[in-house]
Amino acid sequence: MKKRIAILATDGFEEVEFTSPLKALKDEGFDVDVISNKAGKIKAWDKDKWGGEYDVDKTVDSVSAKDYNALVLPGGVMNPDTMRTNEDALIFVRDFFKQKKPVAAICHAPQLLISAEVVDGRTLTSYKSIKDDLENAGALWVDKEVVVDEAFVTSRNPDDLPAFNAKMIEEIKEGKHELQHA
Repeated sequence: MKKRIAILATDGFEEVEFTSPLKALKDEGFDVDVISNKAGKIKAWDKDKWGGEYDVDKTVDSVSAKDYNALVLPGGVMNPDTMRTNEDALIFVRDFFKQKKPVAAICHAPQLLISAEVVDGRTLTSYKSIKDDLENAGALWVDKEVVVDEAFVTSRNPDDLPAFNAKMIEEIKEGKHELQHA
């Protein structure tokens, strides 16, 4: 069965943190939907200026985690800051964790995970400026290019994308993490 992956983003996502995982997912033959808080197009941030515009496939109020095999969260400063106040986005994110499906978040994206209340007790990394926020939310923050905690993959910044993409693909191929019963 072909895997379906959701990328959740809105205006202000870091462009390469969207385009690089998207390409990696498509190169694996996965179906990918870009999910946002609005229909139409979303605009990227490219280091220090606005970047390209990308088509939105579905709005977050019209999707369910049960329809996807994994979730990818690109960073950028504005993107998670907007999404963390959207109740539909928070429910969507929480459901991936409840269903023990792979979630991959890079750079500032874990800010959304703080608001979704899914980082307590988890080992992860992020962009260094949100380390204190994550620790205050109960996460164990480590400074590594990629961290995997069960099916949860995190990285610090665009330099980590090769490792991030490789681990993300590996976790998606493994699928749901469930206890094995003899």
